[in-house]
Amino acid sequence: MARYTGPKSKIARKFGEPIFGPDKAFEKRNYPPGQHGNNRRRGKKSEYAIQLLEKQKAKYTYGILERQFRNIFEKASSSKGVTGEVLLQLCESRLDNVVFRLGIAPSRSAARQLVSHRHITVNGKIVNIPSFSLNPGDTVGVREKSKSLQAISASLEANSAVYEWMTWNSATYEGNFVSIPQRIQIPENIKEQLIVELYSK
Repeated sequence: MARYTGPKSKIARKFGEPIFGPDKAFEKRNYPPGQHGNNRRRGKKSEYAIQLLEKQKAKYTYGILERQFRNIFEKASSSKGVTGEVLLQLCESRLDNVVFRLGIAPSRSAARQLVSHRHITVNGKIVNIPSFSLNPGDTVGVREKSKSLQAISASLEANSAVYEWMTWNSATYEGNFVSIPQRIQIPENIKEQLIVELYSK
């Protein structure tokens, strides 16, 4: 399973925001990485550089590598609706992202691990593909044998986020993917139009 395994704080510093979640190292040094850090004179970025940075930010945020991300973009561009918005909606509909949003895992990488280790079910059946795309009405749950896992219960206790497009039942350890989120409901700070412009060149 391909995924990014490099240093996360360095990537977060590159974008100037903690895209992988709370990060103490980022808080201490929230300036770009490199030998000269804050003192380096940085010239004005070209239009292409700004677009490329935005695409990389989206890829790292959702934990998707280049080929997969391009495939998602092509699917979004052939769909009805605004391409950039559909692109983010497809990313939000991924199983690993929904597991993270429901609070079952504290991060998307932890959610990906839970899915690939067969702890997660979709409509009562075990699914171990993190990129599995959910449809409105699908039920995402924790497998019966996995409900006692300390990591899952600790993550659910610490989670306070509520999203309008999904519901969670703490008694059954199941969540419902009610609808595809609208762009205004997605909290990620991504300028999707720049990504569309980059791929359209």
